[in-house]
Amino acid sequence: MKTKTIFLALVLPLFLTNCVQKTYKRTVIFTLDASEMKNIKKVAIRGKDKPLSWGEATEMRLNVTNNTYEIATTFVTGYKFTEVKFVVNDSLEFENEDNRRVLFSEKDTTYYKAKFNKR
Repeated sequence: MKTKTIFLALVLPLFLTNCVQKTYKRTVIFTLDASEMKNIKKVAIRGKDKPLSWGEATEMRLNVTNNTYEIATTFVTGYKFTEVKFVVNDSLEFENEDNRRVLFSEKDTTYYKAKFNKR
């Protein structure tokens, strides 16, 4: 009985300590150059971490001054990166290939510029 009590006294604190990773707000401004594509009707982004998702594309808006598509997204995460892919006219880039890895800046905002289907 004494052995069980000692064991519980040693193990119980392990379960009661907080093991949650600290999270940070990470804002990313994604800019996509899709100038090589013709007849663009819709440009979007999919991603691994909320608020993005792989199951549903988030639409990007056209910046008419430089003919690129943009979206600003804020992640609440403890990770140092996220993964994304862009979608143009319902065509997912890099089909059956690795995702784009976006490394978060240590500063307030990360600026990520990409060209559709180009590494």
